[in-house]
Amino acid sequence: MFYGLGTALITPFDENYNVDYEALRKITRFQIDSNVEALIVLGTTGESPVISLSEREKIVATVIEVAMGKTKIIVGTGTNDTNDVVEMNKIAEKQNVDGILIVNPYYNKGTQESLIAHYKYISERTTLPILLYNVPTRTGMNILPETAVKISEQCKNVKGIKEACGNISQIAHLFSIKPDSFLVYSGNDDQTLAIIALGGVGEISVFSNAFPSQKKSLVDAALNGDFKTARELNNKYMKMMNILFVETSPSPIKFVMSELGYCKNILRLPMAPILEKNEMILRKELNYLAAEQRGI
Repeated sequence: MFYGLGTALITPFDENYNVDYEALRKITRFQIDSNVEALIVLGTTGESPVISLSEREKIVATVIEVAMGKTKIIVGTGTNDTNDVVEMNKIAEKQNVDGILIVNPYYNKGTQESLIAHYKYISERTTLPILLYNVPTRTGMNILPETAVKISEQCKNVKGIKEACGNISQIAHLFSIKPDSFLVYSGNDDQTLAIIALGGVGEISVFSNAFPSQKKSLVDAALNGDFKTARELNNKYMKMMNILFVETSPSPIKFVMSELGYCKNILRLPMAPILEKNEMILRKELNYLAAEQRGI
């Protein structure tokens, strides 16, 4: 799939709640200029549940056009209807993307065996490389390490997992039982250093929407075994990485991106802009990091 930093792109909207494609181009260029290894389009951070099929196609086409083959393009196609995932995968195939990110199904809340059946059914109906996405705080289901390994054994195009379970012990267990060919990416900004130290190959990041070069420096240092530099960068940016989740993502990162001039602070319901008190917290840290960068 990819080795290094992937950014989970936001989807910018205008005052009328339409997709702001010019802002999307600007954000994509910013990422490409920062040399990120992958762009993850229409994941959780991209507000995928409120994006129509026609919008999905145009959003992906826009990112591909701007990227010009300079980075991997991975599209989020996961939902809680297995057949809908299959249909969205067909659209992604036509657009020649590099892979798909499929979140474990939410709300229906099946079993570990039903998870295997879900991914097996999908895998048999696409030629694209698949990344599993484990985020139980969002979905109400946890892909256990043994289940992830079984899925990878039964689905030849399942290449790895974006691991956002938040439980380092569980992730360490996954590393102890998985085959070397099964790739693990950090799905939480504040756990990337630990996951790479365990054997992870990179990250899919929210933080890097606003700070791609900074997060790439951290990820690259860790992957190259320079843990002294990686720790210093991790400590420097940990506060911002954490407060980007002061409310449900992507509301905080949307605010930060609007402060930086990349988009408007607009989300589609049921998401909403962050509270004013949290704007103050984020603005203060953003100003601190900007001042530090200028050497003030």
